[in-house]
Amino acid sequence: MKMLLAATALSAAFVAVPAAARQLTIDDVVALSRVSAPAVSPDGRWLVWQQRETDLSIDGGRFDLWRLDLARAGAAPERLAAEAEVNETAPQFSHDGRTVYFQSDKGGDDAVWSIGIAGGTATRLTQFKGGMGGFKVSPQDHKLLVWADRRPGAPSLEPAMVKKDANAGNGRVYDQMFVRHWASWSDGTRSQLFVLPLTPAGATGNGVPIEGALVGDAPSKPFGGGEEVSWSADGKTVFFALREAGRIEPLSTNLDIFAAPADGSAAPTNLTAANTGTDTFPTVSPDGKSLAWVAMKRAGYEADRQVLMLRDLASGQVRALTQDWDRSIGSIAWSPDSKTILVTAEDTQENPIWSVSPVSGKVTRLTQAGNVTAVLPTASGVVFAMNSLTAPDDFYRLTGTKTARLTAVNATKLAGIDMPSVTKFSFTGANADTVWGYAVKPAGSTGKVPVAYMVHGGPQGSSNNSWSYRWNPAVFAGAGYGLVAVDFHGSTGYGQAFTDAIRGNWGGWPLEDLQKGLAAATAKFSWLDGDNACALGASYGGYMMNWIEGNWPDRFKCIVQHDGVFDARAMAYETEELWFDEWEHGGKAYYEDPAAFEKWNPVNHVTAWKTPQLVITSEGDYRIPYTQGIAAFTALQRRDIPSRLVVYPGGSHWVQKPNESRQWYREVLGWMGKYTGGAIAPRPAGTSGGKGG
Repeated sequence: MKMLLAATALSAAFVAVPAAARQLTIDDVVALSRVSAPAVSPDGRWLVWQQRETDLSIDGGRFDLWRLDLARAGAAPERLAAEAEVNETAPQFSHDGRTVYFQSDKGGDDAVWSIGIAGGTATRLTQFKGGMGGFKVSPQDHKLLVWADRRPGAPSLEPAMVKKDANAGNGRVYDQMFVRHWASWSDGTRSQLFVLPLTPAGATGNGVPIEGALVGDAPSKPFGGGEEVSWSADGKTVFFALREAGRIEPLSTNLDIFAAPADGSAAPTNLTAANTGTDTFPTVSPDGKSLAWVAMKRAGYEADRQVLMLRDLASGQVRALTQDWDRSIGSIAWSPDSKTILVTAEDTQENPIWSVSPVSGKVTRLTQAGNVTAVLPTASGVVFAMNSLTAPDDFYRLTGTKTARLTAVNATKLAGIDMPSVTKFSFTGANADTVWGYAVKPAGSTGKVPVAYMVHGGPQGSSNNSWSYRWNPAVFAGAGYGLVAVDFHGSTGYGQAFTDAIRGNWGGWPLEDLQKGLAAATAKFSWLDGDNACALGASYGGYMMNWIEGNWPDRFKCIVQHDGVFDARAMAYETEELWFDEWEHGGKAYYEDPAAFEKWNPVNHVTAWKTPQLVITSEGDYRIPYTQGIAAFTALQRRDIPSRLVVYPGGSHWVQKPNESRQWYREVLGWMGKYTGGAIAPRPAGTSGGKGG
């Protein structure tokens, strides 16, 4: 069955027919404009968003604000705030729709600014020092909620004066765990919430703290944002999600929803103390009567099903709206009349919009193919952002059952590029369950093509119908590979039991699914050269590459392993979010149940390794520390297996800088081309190393 790619189908009117088509490359992907953080004016007329443009001179991106007049048919996007050398982000509308508040780093530290929707000169509203992480304006524009990294218990946004002793030394000192997280060492600060008065003259002062004696990050780190905080309709209360810190923080997924007076006059109240799992995404209805959020049931499990919850703010009555729906809620947005809740939830390699009745809990699917990344309900329809495997994010509007495309931000940059075709398929996998995957065929290919077998990370994730700026299937197809991906047991979008099936089973059913999935794909698609295949994956996918080395050693011409687990014992003591690793292996620490970790430990099968492997890691990756990559490379070298190591200084669990991304693809495609005879990307001079160099 051919996958319906909605973003492509709706784009015909926006893209000129090119004179001659060519394949997509990573240079094309790096150069694309990226839209995010959209906001719609209360009257539904204006759409504003932040847009990132790549600047290779700084090996990064710069952000501007753009606007679109939704009331004018055929209107084109226009820049709203685009000052050179300045990043303008996170737009929010005033209650009358005439003003756009935003975050800007003009002058150094981030601050809150404003500009009229008609344009003009921007005005700085906050003057406190030390910068900030983000903000939210109250419904009446009378108050400003700001979150910023400050010392726990900080009385205001005024940065603490820390006296430096030149003779004290530079060593970091810690007395409890969580000494580092994602890509940062703990520096003793926490993301904390402060409220400032907001007047036409600005938001003066250093704010009032509202978290009381709580110690934790609100929003959570490293990825939490405005979806984890919400104003009450009257602007008197702030609802926020927070995981209380302490010695058990690396073991806890227990975020709770707190309610705090916006004036800081009383300690916050924990509204979800009875639940020991995650509670997050607090979202107040426009009429102020209800609070929606999502809740996970099981403590210590970061990928449990997220059930939509509803609290009557007057009575305190709580109901689970989607308890009987076996899908996990990914985002929440109320309709303006408070009669409908719009959510996103993955379903069989798609991530559509669904409506949920706050009265009955009835769920209705509103969109079909595509990955929805933002939902903005208006009185006249739903504005949303969406991407797919063959198209980056653009904006659309859903009116009734009809979808209209609003933007084609990258039409010019993608003109003349022939995107690959994508076909979904299913097969009977482990446990006799139906397992889904997709195959990506290079545009214009007529004969057999070598296979790139991509394994997703997570492991509770999905190779779904979405665009990626890191592992992009269309780029591999553009290089001449038939990319195949399978949603093995543990993947999301198929019900919680399927997701849970990987626990204590890392190298079992998932490997069986991958073996059967590749066989099914090569049998179904005659254009795949099944005897000429390379496997590649990152994070859990990187773990699976190391596991395949010892447990499926004769199948692939080469392997690409990025940030993968090599030694489960070392991982159990070196990773930062212990809740993840311990849950995945049965719920105990390594020293309590070493057999559970050793059962699926790649290091125990090194004597069977034989497949040439490219190893990639980053020094700033604290999720799966770079020592795991060095250890895998050492094993390969000691066994005289052709191998190559790429180490990024700094970085994180992902490769994000434009030039590093370009280098990553040169290395990966060059490695694959060497062993498959496919297209070989140019390799920069002077970077040889290892048996494969």
